[in-house]
Amino acid sequence: MMYIIYPPTPIQKLTDRLNGNTFFVKRDDLFPFSFGGNKARKAMLFFAEVERKSCDYVVTYGSSSSNHCRVVANLAAAKGLPCSIISPVETRTASYNTAMMQLFGAEIIYCQVAAVKDTIEEKLERLRHQGYKPYFIPGGGHADLGTKAYADAYKEILHFENSNKIKFDYIFHPSGTGTTQAGLVCGQVINKDNKKVVGISIARRKPRGSQVVIDSVNSYLKSIGETGVSGESIDFVDAYVLEGYGSYNQEIVQTIKSVMINEGIPLDTTYTGKAFWGMKELIRERQISGMNILFIHTGGTPLFFDSLEEL
Repeated sequence: MMYIIYPPTPIQKLTDRLNGNTFFVKRDDLFPFSFGGNKARKAMLFFAEVERKSCDYVVTYGSSSSNHCRVVANLAAAKGLPCSIISPVETRTASYNTAMMQLFGAEIIYCQVAAVKDTIEEKLERLRHQGYKPYFIPGGGHADLGTKAYADAYKEILHFENSNKIKFDYIFHPSGTGTTQAGLVCGQVINKDNKKVVGISIARRKPRGSQVVIDSVNSYLKSIGETGVSGESIDFVDAYVLEGYGSYNQEIVQTIKSVMINEGIPLDTTYTGKAFWGMKELIRERQISGMNILFIHTGGTPLFFDSLEEL
């Protein structure tokens, strides 16, 4: 059986000084498994539950370029478990993540997006009939365990502050399925901290996007006996989603090039590059200045190489 004991991911100071702010990046892309990222953090908790429940087959959902599906397929292979991925045919594209899912031996089942729910249920039922004890991991790790991963990561941020005599005023991050932002907000609530946690949406718009985050926050807080929070406490920014998931512009491309050249940090057009660009646009618009700003790098390094030719 494979166990991973990992140290806190490093926090790196940047040379960028937009509006007199000091920028830092928490390098969760360096989380030590399968190119790291928020999906690896979350997957570790899900697979601990797979082991605890003695499940012997893993099923999950995501696009053909999904970081989540790549990490789940890799962990399943490392633990000797068969894995099936339900994926919407509408978003089917060739990507390095897809190639790695195949490398890890995952079965990829394509279906129409409208048929995803039924396809998942049919697959799980078929596996049970065949004698397996399957475990379903929601797309993107969207569940209380996914939220817990970033409530726990918040402690790493506080430890860094205490060790380095620094205080972050803002935490920015890409907000996708919602549990990364929810976990950070929960970490803030649990530790009675006053940072501003700002999620830059990479796809979803209000009110759905922000409601998913608040629902995830309150679901996790309830599970640990904490009092819930109101929607007004969630800073979910949907001004930079462009045409939706996977869409980007030349400003994002230039942002990725600049960060790679000047800081040595790879971003991607779908998640981190889009959110980093959105963060800087928001800083200009809100006239945020003289602050210590932490950006959570949520991983997705293989997607950087998908866009390398354009960069």
